[in-house]
Amino acid sequence: MSIKNNNRRQFLQHSALGLAAATFPGLLQANQGQIKSSPTRGFNPDVEIEMSARSANISILKSGPGTRVQKYYAKLLKGPKQTLQQLKGNYLGPIINFERGQKVRIFFNNALSEPSIVHWHGLHVPQKSDGHPMYSIQPGERFVYEFEVMNRAGTSFYHSHSHELTAEQVYKGLAGLITVTDDEEKKLDLPSGEYDLPFVLQDRKFNNRNQLQYLHGMHGRMQGFLGDTILVNGNPNVEFSVKSRAYRFRAVNGSNSRIYKLGWDDGTPLTAIGTDAGLLEKPETRPYIMLAPGERVDLWLDFSGHSVGSKLVMYSLPYSGAMPPMYSKMQKGKGNSSRGMGGMGGGMGGGMGMMGGGLAQGAKFPIASFKVTEKVSDSPKLPKRLVNFDRLTERDVDNAKNPLPIAISMKPMRPMLNGKSYSMDRVMDFERVPVGSIKKIKIFHDHGMKKEQHGNDDQKKMGGMKGGGMGMMGGGMGGGMMMSMAHPIHLHGQQYQIISRKMEGMRKDEYATVKDGFINSGWKDTVLVMPGEEIEIIKPFQDFKGLFLYHCHNLEHEDLGMMRQFYVN
Repeated sequence: MSIKNNNRRQFLQHSALGLAAATFPGLLQANQGQIKSSPTRGFNPDVEIEMSARSANISILKSGPGTRVQKYYAKLLKGPKQTLQQLKGNYLGPIINFERGQKVRIFFNNALSEPSIVHWHGLHVPQKSDGHPMYSIQPGERFVYEFEVMNRAGTSFYHSHSHELTAEQVYKGLAGLITVTDDEEKKLDLPSGEYDLPFVLQDRKFNNRNQLQYLHGMHGRMQGFLGDTILVNGNPNVEFSVKSRAYRFRAVNGSNSRIYKLGWDDGTPLTAIGTDAGLLEKPETRPYIMLAPGERVDLWLDFSGHSVGSKLVMYSLPYSGAMPPMYSKMQKGKGNSSRGMGGMGGGMGGGMGMMGGGLAQGAKFPIASFKVTEKVSDSPKLPKRLVNFDRLTERDVDNAKNPLPIAISMKPMRPMLNGKSYSMDRVMDFERVPVGSIKKIKIFHDHGMKKEQHGNDDQKKMGGMKGGGMGMMGGGMGGGMMMSMAHPIHLHGQQYQIISRKMEGMRKDEYATVKDGFINSGWKDTVLVMPGEEIEIIKPFQDFKGLFLYHCHNLEHEDLGMMRQFYVN
């Protein structure tokens, strides 16, 4: 990044931070330096971690030169020794293992040459510890995170979250896995230790010197980065050596924009025991499972019936409808088959500015193989019931007939939410939410929005729109169906529950390739919204006041401004 661009971002950030402080009185401390560098008196942490982000050279492809990356490093200063699980020779940050109820302090040091901040994706934490872009720190600065682990047992992850830098910093390596356990989970006989494994999925593209190649140009950014090399836990061509028993694999989609359709090639179903940051009430079995950027799913993979030497391959199975029609037409007749898990073929599969050789969205390719290397006689049984689950209904909300809108639009070169791009110091009237409330929210596509509006009138108009209806057609080639694509929508703060999923504007044959892979019954913080879908959720806004973001987790879209925020007060 150039010095000029760095100075511009720093100026804009400081200006917006001052405006935010004036717009939301009492929200920010006056002394930003104190926020960044000083622990809070009276906060006695159970866990204390020294963490840094810095450049590194890692041998990802195992032969040839190392790859220049950005990487999180961490050292445990206080707490249980299993808190940090280091991944040697890996660009991913260490796995952080928390327990519910722990008080945590993390000293984050920015040793990069550009601004950065960390978002604890999936954790329910105060605004100051949520990684809001307003808290991005400059090179050489330090930020102190302090929070109590309030989540129930589940899987989350952490990643960079500086505005306009998120996509590229995550792409270069700034991400890592988080696990949370609690007493309820400990009572279950779930696979643990060597049988509880990470499964972080990412796609990348390398040049002939093993260096990462990233998108350049607006067309590619509008559709998101798609690489031609699939990495699992930071490595290509991954093969897991497993015993003939059950495992827990914590699948995390850490890609910038790729959507995976996880499944076995022979049609054997998959069983999920958890979704974003929480266990399910009971296991759910699907023929395949859709996993969008930012989503997580805990998989129960049982190899008990397989003989020693047998090998299984997990794929991303083919699907359609996630990309604009023009993109899909370009893929017909193109070569989308892969040459293996490490380097994907794909020919012109990237198309539309996707760097030419990228593997197309919706193509079939192998992800990882599992080889049974040892026969064992004992294996935990899949529980019929996992955890108690508090099901939210419209009786719990105070706006059942007037849901808050999240309207998705993709005007040329300008992805937006609720008809507006991101502004750090502004919220619309309906984005002001009382702390302690529980709200119904409707997420839908609206590519026919003609103008930007404000306030309650905006809420009424958006709240009455139907995703996939005439509004989607109104924009024609510029803002209508030709721009429509799938978007993973992530809401910061507490998890929410999906109460309805309606499809009105997508071809039935395309929707049929993905619809059986959605798990709608668990706690979520990221949901994939297919073109023409309308999804209703119920989200609590409890415990913490402040600014909490909602945005598309296609990271290129986020950096282009497809992000807004709720002001909880």
